Amino acid sequence: MIKSKIDKVTSFEKRFEKINTVIFESSEVASKAAAAEIATLIKKKQKANEMCVLGLATGSTPKRLYAELVRLHKEENLSFKNVIAFNLDEYYPMEPDAIQSYVRFMKELLFNHVDIEPENYHIPDGTLEKKDIADYCKEYEAKIDALGGIDLQILGIGGNGHIGFNESGSLPNSKTRLVTLDHITRVAASKDFQGLYNTPKTAITLGIKQIMQAKQVILMAWGEGKSSIIKASVEGPITEQVPASYLQEHPNSVFILDNGSSSKLTRVSTPWIVEKVEWDEKMIKKAVVGLALRLEKPVLMLTEADYIENGMSDLLTEVGDAYDINIRIFNKLQHTITGWPGGKPNADDSNRPERANPAKKRVLIFSPHPDDDIISMGGTFMRLQNQGHEVHVAYQTSGNIAVADDEALRFSDFVIDYNRSFGLDNKKSIEIYKKATEFIKNKKTSEIDIEEVRNIKGLIRRSEARATSYYVGLTDEQIHFNDLPFYETGTIEKNPPGEEDIKITMDLIEKIKPHQIYAAGDLADPHGTHKVCLDIIFEALKRLKTKSYMKDCWLWLYRGAWQEWDIEDIEMAVPMSPSQVLAKRYGIFKHQSQKDGVVFQGSDSREFWQRAEDRNKETATKYDELGLAHYAAMEAFVRYHF
Repeated sequence: MIKSKIDKVTSFEKRFEKINTVIFESSEVASKAAAAEIATLIKKKQKANEMCVLGLATGSTPKRLYAELVRLHKEENLSFKNVIAFNLDEYYPMEPDAIQSYVRFMKELLFNHVDIEPENYHIPDGTLEKKDIADYCKEYEAKIDALGGIDLQILGIGGNGHIGFNESGSLPNSKTRLVTLDHITRVAASKDFQGLYNTPKTAITLGIKQIMQAKQVILMAWGEGKSSIIKASVEGPITEQVPASYLQEHPNSVFILDNGSSSKLTRVSTPWIVEKVEWDEKMIKKAVVGLALRLEKPVLMLTEADYIENGMSDLLTEVGDAYDINIRIFNKLQHTITGWPGGKPNADDSNRPERANPAKKRVLIFSPHPDDDIISMGGTFMRLQNQGHEVHVAYQTSGNIAVADDEALRFSDFVIDYNRSFGLDNKKSIEIYKKATEFIKNKKTSEIDIEEVRNIKGLIRRSEARATSYYVGLTDEQIHFNDLPFYETGTIEKNPPGEEDIKITMDLIEKIKPHQIYAAGDLADPHGTHKVCLDIIFEALKRLKTKSYMKDCWLWLYRGAWQEWDIEDIEMAVPMSPSQVLAKRYGIFKHQSQKDGVVFQGSDSREFWQRAEDRNKETATKYDELGLAHYAAMEAFVRYHF
């Protein structure tokens, strides 16, 4: 299945791509293709009465792969009786029952749900004495060698190109060993450990040499956050600074990607260089905007020589001369800019991104976490309210896991002092505080927060979200807390979205009957919560599509703190003045629990308000560089047609 798609890659594409790459529409489809490849191999080995030796990976990337393998076992009778599995790595030190343990990960996502024999799966031991690790690693490799090596190795890829925990600088002959984790790797993992301070500094990993000896390798990568390192691995030189690039020399390796992770490959970012393309409006805009930014020239200053020298002579041949193309794209960019995100009343809206009527719209802003609304579209949020629209905000999840333990205790302590000061009955508050304090003091890595602690943390996020909405000018009737059930596990790992999540979302849409919906389309969100929340909205809208009010409802997607839309994709750009930038900053400051050492910092050391401001300024700067008006900042949106 995967190989048949590989065969379609042209030799011209292979001039750029030094590893076989297959691009799928989504990670779901790609994961199913990888699972089918594994299932085919297992069955082939079963027919030959042979054991199938699999090398398995952990992390967020292979989760859907394992879910599909479980489905194949339960629904299509795929047996794992002849499977022997070796996992790539494990944090060190690490207890096997810890929430972050890869032993627990593999059992909960795969091994406990299929018929693999317990003695047939192997995961590096994170409980060893350090002096015993070297011998243990030799034995781990010896077990693999005794079985004839790994038949198929599954890999993810780190932001610095690591495979397994073979960090930048790992040599091609490196063996299974204890390694020191790169700061980038630890920062990326810190979300699972409630901050960088608690994240392990070392891990045990299978070496590059053993990975390269696998008979077949499938590396999977999802999302735009991986696009730069994928390009470096696939199209760049072989270098120890990007360990995944070693796979260029593997005789049977393939990268399977989704649209996001493949977005910077040459055949995707500039397909006209690779093959003849159909020059539709979207492709023309992408090409011209990209050319202008690359050459650092305003759109109207591009020449025919610029087009020809950058592989775009076909565009001139098919569409017309450079001057006409420049004007055409400049006007398209100009028409995305509006100070009236809800539409400008009594105005010609033929070249505006939003309709003029109705003049007063019902607007529903969905915020996955309790601060995404103000961080991602705070300027637009305030402008919609100030321009007289009926604005509602729906906080889809409680966001409770993003509150530090000491914040929860501080909040609880305040409640006790408050009750004492006003002579209120304080007995129950003191009991909860003592219970929470005792739990947090003795909390183990294998434990999730007790219900009382989760509730306290959720109340903190709720009060901050309400404060922001009041700051914008909303009333209590316009503030909605959905507390979607899928989120309430107390851990990073969430439940799959269910009918209750969809029903809650549908009921709110039915109640408001909005003319505009704003939702987070930021699939680069490292937690995954944004995507689940968006999928729930999509499903709700799909089911409500036949309702009469839905024909007047437009869905606008914004991005979160992690990444902005590409300029060529933006369909509505809302400019902000310096004073509006400051107003947005003050709105973000209402979320005090998310400042100064936020739990889920990600790989960016800036605080969320800084990321938002920098991103909005960068968008405005790009519009300026393209020759359009110069604003202090801009928020960007893409319309989704459902």
